[in-house]
Amino acid sequence: MKINLFVLYGGKSVEHEVSLKTALTVLGSVDQSKFDVYPVYITREGQWRCAGLQEQPPAGMENLVPKREDAAPGQASESIGNVLLRYFSVEGKKAALPLLHGSNGEDGTVQGLLELLDIPYVGNGVLGAALTLDKDVSKRLLEQAGIRQTRYISFGLGEWLEQGPALMERVQRELGLPCYVKPATLGSSIGISRCENVRQLSEGIEEAFRYDRRLVVEREIPGREIQVAVMGNDRPIASMPGEFIHRHRFFDFESKYMDKELVMSIPAELPEGVTARIRGTALRAYRALCCSGLARVDFFLDAEGELYLNEINALPGFTGTSMYPVMWERTDGTTYSELIEKLIDYAFMRHAEKETIRYTR
Repeated sequence: MKINLFVLYGGKSVEHEVSLKTALTVLGSVDQSKFDVYPVYITREGQWRCAGLQEQPPAGMENLVPKREDAAPGQASESIGNVLLRYFSVEGKKAALPLLHGSNGEDGTVQGLLELLDIPYVGNGVLGAALTLDKDVSKRLLEQAGIRQTRYISFGLGEWLEQGPALMERVQRELGLPCYVKPATLGSSIGISRCENVRQLSEGIEEAFRYDRRLVVEREIPGREIQVAVMGNDRPIASMPGEFIHRHRFFDFESKYMDKELVMSIPAELPEGVTARIRGTALRAYRALCCSGLARVDFFLDAEGELYLNEINALPGFTGTSMYPVMWERTDGTTYSELIEKLIDYAFMRHAEKETIRYTR
């Protein structure tokens, strides 16, 4: 019997378009002989829309948004209730595949809803999702785990409004310039600025606060950016490391998604022993942040061979040409469709393990 697979994409997030790109590839790659696929589009306002069972994979991005007459009307809560009642109540085995990047999806919110519905879902749980999206909190936990990171400072909007000049001086004194300013809870390099002088630092802080009420400022680590894919629950495994060969000093949103000259190097050419160190550190970080299902772990490697963990991405880019699936294909031959099925299997395994927990004395 086929598994009913609910694919969630879009979302109330500045990474809405990134989610659509991921969904287009996934919906075209799921084996429909094994899965009955229900695409669930979430609007920028948070409304849920579902046109029912997918008969054919979408031909393009324009096919990912159900027609207005197929949508549940009203407020977000009403639309969610209608989709859950009409489609999530179908008979048979169910699983959810959240493809929601950034806020209101990658941060534990949708995961919490799926927990309440008692539906197995792909990717990190509530805690792991929340921790990995929050750069401030994740850095504190990684520091406690003894994992080397670049020096950083974090502060909130209230502190900035009250102590702006003092915070500017602290950044220059403790981190120096150039440095990077990042919203605490976003991905895809949105809202991030590389600041070479005081004016750029002030502007970068103001820009980051457009997207979040907290931010992180990091010292720049000149060197290579190395990535590794991790997959699994209690016994995760790590892929061979990879890197993008590019000409950009700052790998921003446009560089990641618009540059047609990016070249993947997988496995990355690394000095002896560094590959094992990267894979081992990635697994330590994955466990430290309570991850499950999947994540991509990003590092800096400086000219002296020192390794610094940059961040963990709980829902990395997942198109056919994204680093995460390509790293697995070049590590052990796992195809894109096989990778989706492996991740769904991990979702069922985690759900089965949670079913053994007692909720009564």
